[in-house]
Amino acid sequence: MIQSSSPGMQKAAMLLVLLGEEAASHIYRHLPEADVQRLTERIAELDRIKPETAISVLEEYYKLTLTQSYLSEGGPDYARKLLIKAFGDAGAQQLLDQVTRAAEMSVVQLESLQKADPQQLAKFLEGEHPQTIALILAHLNARQASALLMKLPEEARGTTIKRLAMLRQFSPEVARKVSVALHKRLESLGEQSRRAYAGFKGAADLLNQLEPNTGKGILESIEKDDPKMALAIRNLMFTFEDLLGVPEAGIRELLGQLDKKTLALSLRGASEELKNLIFKSMSSRAVEMLKEDMEVLGPVRSKDVTQAQREIVEAARKLEAEGKLVLSAETQEEYVV
Repeated sequence: MIQSSSPGMQKAAMLLVLLGEEAASHIYRHLPEADVQRLTERIAELDRIKPETAISVLEEYYKLTLTQSYLSEGGPDYARKLLIKAFGDAGAQQLLDQVTRAAEMSVVQLESLQKADPQQLAKFLEGEHPQTIALILAHLNARQASALLMKLPEEARGTTIKRLAMLRQFSPEVARKVSVALHKRLESLGEQSRRAYAGFKGAADLLNQLEPNTGKGILESIEKDDPKMALAIRNLMFTFEDLLGVPEAGIRELLGQLDKKTLALSLRGASEELKNLIFKSMSSRAVEMLKEDMEVLGPVRSKDVTQAQREIVEAARKLEAEGKLVLSAETQEEYVV
């Protein structure tokens, strides 16, 4: 939000006057109410705009618009190269700095998403373009993003994940459009620190938070349109069944970190091959006790089994980060998601 006393607000007021009533009314419809009020006050205070001032304001507007266009087309390096040709080193840097500051303000508005209720946020996003939804997901952690994804229509999930996987770099123009479109609806939802999240790794982390069958369905829908993207995402995922690729020594290291009840519950949904690997990595007495624990559990809910398996995968990832375990997701057709 621009301070009413700032030079930027003064220039914005002048620009709206110069662009004319029709253009100004269109811009007004996409601004937060507080900014509309401040701009209106500054416009009312304006005297006659001198010709040289008008030319300066319009030139700056043109340059900033051109900068945003270059950034959207090819990213920072591409924009810098073209801007240097047009305005020199110093001019190019100044324009990039201005657009970056504006983009950062847009991101601040998006930070309020962190505290949004997934159900409420899904309603806000009804009818939005998948690219917009992907950018929203990029500002949530994996657990929040998966909750939001499951509130979206089933047919929109695969397309949205594809867009998320394709987010290679921050786009100031897209962020600005999204923040303007959603700001009025989200400004009451609070703020929290931003967590950057995008690309194939972000898509993989999000899918790992979903129920296995749901994640599998989304990956299959992506695979129909873009097999290479689906494979890239699969390669960054690690599921409970992927423990089959971990050597026995690593399995024993992992077992030493696990709660017995969690392990027993997780194996209720495991393949016989994985069960045998686990049993093979334990003493005969420990195997007997584990099987007894599994029998005592009785009927269990599928979501409880999934949660137990997820906790074990998280424990495995922690050991990997500590250098005590090596994980490698399967990349062949029998990959389990």
